[in-house]
Amino acid sequence: MLTVDTEVVAGDWDRATDWPALASAAAAAALAQSAHAHLDHAGYAVEVAVRLTDDAEVRTLNAQYRQQDKPTNVLSFPMVQPDLLDGLSNGDDGEVLLGDIVLAWETCCTEAAAKGTGVADHARHLIAHGMFHLLGLDHGDDAGAAHMEGLETAALATLGVADPYGGPD
Repeated sequence: MLTVDTEVVAGDWDRATDWPALASAAAAAALAQSAHAHLDHAGYAVEVAVRLTDDAEVRTLNAQYRQQDKPTNVLSFPMVQPDLLDGLSNGDDGEVLLGDIVLAWETCCTEAAAKGTGVADHARHLIAHGMFHLLGLDHGDDAGAAHMEGLETAALATLGVADPYGGPD
């Protein structure tokens, strides 16, 4: 069973939006489209943490872990090596920590405005994108990018979100 722990710690994330429900739905939609969909029906909890923060914190994390001294829209911190995902089993406390996804408020808002979409839909996209990274996918080459974009588009469609890459609706 997938469990998503969502925390709003900084930034002006709209308190009227149910961010925990949004994050859970986006992560679940991504998991369902992945080769690891079976994890949602495992006999143990598969946990993901989503942290909604601001550009300042994401800039610090990006500099510390990726040596890029600038904010970015989303960071993913996998806790399980991709080659071990198929062999996951119940941890000592009944759960497996898949990893963390961190979103930056200001960058998310700027990108949403540039794309002509709402912040909530863009956040759904970024959480799904981050979830695919936790599941071992990457977009470092054209083939990987096309595969990941297709999965993101399919996951978001299940949530009623338009293709974030501009393909036909």
